[in-house]
Amino acid sequence: MPEHVHLLMSEPKKGNPSKVIQALKQTVSRRLRSKGRRKIARNQLPLRFGGEEVCPHFWQHRFYDFNVWSEKKKIEKLEYMHLNPVKRGLVQDPKDWPRSSYGFYAAGEDGLVTIDFRSTEG
Repeated sequence: MPEHVHLLMSEPKKGNPSKVIQALKQTVSRRLRSKGRRKIARNQLPLRFGGEEVCPHFWQHRFYDFNVWSEKKKIEKLEYMHLNPVKRGLVQDPKDWPRSSYGFYAAGEDGLVTIDFRSTEG
């Protein structure tokens, strides 16, 4: 989505989801703020970060989590995530949104989003 992301993840072996999100936010922010960023990748959304007014924060201070406890709820959340760009009028079909895991779940295709099914049990 142009102004937000959805992420479905399992509990990390070490730390907690908040630390994972913190690391993700820091990495993205640093890359977007880097002075060496001259060219936008082919599949990257053009984001304004700074410009005329200095944008103090790229991310909101917190994230909104939802615990998924069943396979049924996981499927419900994935369907919501995949249909979000369609409902927003950004694409006609979820397969047309390149920044999605839809292709992986619908047809086993690799896309811009890497899906990792490694076991969290250890």
